[in-house]
Amino acid sequence: MYLSKLNLNYFRNYIQSEINFSSNKIIILGNNAQGKSNLLEAIQLLSCLKSHRTNKDLDLVYRDRIYGEIKGEITRNYADYSLSILFPAKGKRELKVNYEKISRNIDFLGIVNTVLFSSLDLDLVKGSPEYRRNWVDNLLLQLEPVFSYIIKEYNHVLKQRNSLLKRLKKQGITNYEDLSQTTILELNIWENKLIENACRVMRRRKRVLDKLEPLARLWHDKISNKTEKLEIIYHPNVTYDRDDIQEIKQKIQREIEDKRNTELLMGVTLVGPHRDEIEFVINKSVARNYGSQGQQRTLVLSLKLGELQLIEQIIGETPLLLLDDVMAELDLQRQQQLLDCLGNRFQTFITTTHLNYFDERLLQEAQIIRVEKGKIV
Repeated sequence: MYLSKLNLNYFRNYIQSEINFSSNKIIILGNNAQGKSNLLEAIQLLSCLKSHRTNKDLDLVYRDRIYGEIKGEITRNYADYSLSILFPAKGKRELKVNYEKISRNIDFLGIVNTVLFSSLDLDLVKGSPEYRRNWVDNLLLQLEPVFSYIIKEYNHVLKQRNSLLKRLKKQGITNYEDLSQTTILELNIWENKLIENACRVMRRRKRVLDKLEPLARLWHDKISNKTEKLEIIYHPNVTYDRDDIQEIKQKIQREIEDKRNTELLMGVTLVGPHRDEIEFVINKSVARNYGSQGQQRTLVLSLKLGELQLIEQIIGETPLLLLDDVMAELDLQRQQQLLDCLGNRFQTFITTTHLNYFDERLLQEAQIIRVEKGKIV
């Protein structure tokens, strides 16, 4: 997989820029707040239609312009693609594949595969459960594009059910037995849809984490010289023993029934994968509570290398690797381990403020792009 060209029009702090990539190693050099990370964000958007920095399209549009646009040309083993995303300041995105408009995200996802490793990813360990859920969901979007529909449908149902519970709370109804038959019927409709989509989300999260764990563990063994054992533990909000659809649905149903009055009292849905947790354990201790800064960095590095390997195994091609200001976060040993592991197999985009992180051989092989105030100089 190879990205040969990127065009940015009124995207972030770029007015109009065209960049042709001519190497498997691209170093994006510049001072802070010049637009280096914006380039990687654009590539990430071509991959999963999501940004790790914002969920508002208006943030992506240059100042007071009416639209922003990203275009990319990608070469895969079986075909070449021209992709574009238009972000209106108001309204819905416009997606094109090979110059033809498409209406479904699922037809865009999976063409470009990326693994992003940014300084923000250190929050995978110490950050909120939501951060970890978003991380695994973004991985799923690339491996199973249909997941974009599943998670969108789940979030829609969750929003509708929460709206109903909030309305009932305002009415002072805190007991399920006090509900009218009409309200019970409405609640049941949203419950059935919630259970169906919750089951789909939970099973896919469990499945992808089960595949990722042994790969990340091998990398962790290598980086830590086998002094530490990594475990990735998925804690679904509703626990289940077997990957059996009916059993999982029944357990979700029972959990909802047990919490009905509490949900009415609080006016919010308490059952479902929006409350899942993913736990990282090192030598039987939860990394969030006990891991040193060095251990946390080793852990995140192992996860990212595991992601690269998993995507390559399933897709059959090497994904693009986006390294956003991570060299400064890693000590010299981990920097070298990362670069050694990558070799020349992955097209890698690295943002940095200094070139002294890299050895002479890599600098000779790499294409160095200098960024200043949203311009390629």
